[in-house]
Amino acid sequence: MLAGLALMWALTGCTMTRYVAQAAAGQEELGRRAVDIDVLLTGHHVEGKTRVLLSEIADLKKFGEAHGLRPTPNYTTYVRLDRPSVAWNVSACAPLAFRPKTWSFPIAGSFTSVNWFHKADADAFAKDLAQQGWDVDQRGLGAYSTAGWFHDPIVSSMLSKGPEARGRLANVVLHESTHATFFVPGQSALNESVANFVGDRLALDYMNERIGNDASETRAYAEQERHGRERVKLLHDTYVALELLYASKIPADEKRQKKAVLLQKLQSENRFSRPVNNATLIQYRTYNSGQEELAALLVSCDGSYARFFRALETLRGKAAGQSFEIGAMVTSINACR
Repeated sequence: MLAGLALMWALTGCTMTRYVAQAAAGQEELGRRAVDIDVLLTGHHVEGKTRVLLSEIADLKKFGEAHGLRPTPNYTTYVRLDRPSVAWNVSACAPLAFRPKTWSFPIAGSFTSVNWFHKADADAFAKDLAQQGWDVDQRGLGAYSTAGWFHDPIVSSMLSKGPEARGRLANVVLHESTHATFFVPGQSALNESVANFVGDRLALDYMNERIGNDASETRAYAEQERHGRERVKLLHDTYVALELLYASKIPADEKRQKKAVLLQKLQSENRFSRPVNNATLIQYRTYNSGQEELAALLVSCDGSYARFFRALETLRGKAAGQSFEIGAMVTSINACR
């Protein structure tokens, strides 16, 4: 998940000025509290599962770099948080159309969500958007990336407690490291979908190579991923049904009634811990578009992620500042380099 990319630019308007100020303060706090992981491990300042997981980071970074991810100074430090999430993400969408609200920042481009380092600020921002008539989604983030603008630390919210923890950590680090390798300003869906694809694939490869596909930790992680794919299928089916509903000619009140029924069905089947609405579903699309086409591209690159990333770079000129269907754009790549 990308965050913090616009920390250095002030925007007009009281809300955006407050947003930039809190983002800068949040980033500064993380930098101030970060401790070198090697120091923690050498001095035995962390023990138990935290020590085991932090000991994994150096090898995990080398694995990613060996598979085409750009070497960065990220994830060499650790921050122990006093809260369950490093930040809170807020997104908004039109109530009867999949038209997301966007926020634009100089240089960094446009984003379909913004992140707040304090939950109270996120709550107030989300409430204001809802009062304006938007469907609003708010969720805590375990991890984030500045896509190379700052040195990103490992934060304690990235470390799961269950047997899937090693696989989840691998997924998060590889996902976020992809943002530092491939990033097109103003293309949230392309950036997140590519990172999602790479993180999912490489994390399982890492677990299989590191401890074997029959290891209990690998099986636990694979099972969690399987449940995640089932959840994505439900989200996809609801998105398609609502997209057809919104395009229909029936009155708006009837659309709202049918929408409520579909969302209630999704809520009960998926057991979401927060309300589900258009903003929730548009975020699903942001992270899961073009997965089959990306898989086909990787195959055409003979499984080489370095070649895969070079092929994706050809999209940069086509994608900048434009809205497009990601699968079609990936398919338009003529050849793997």
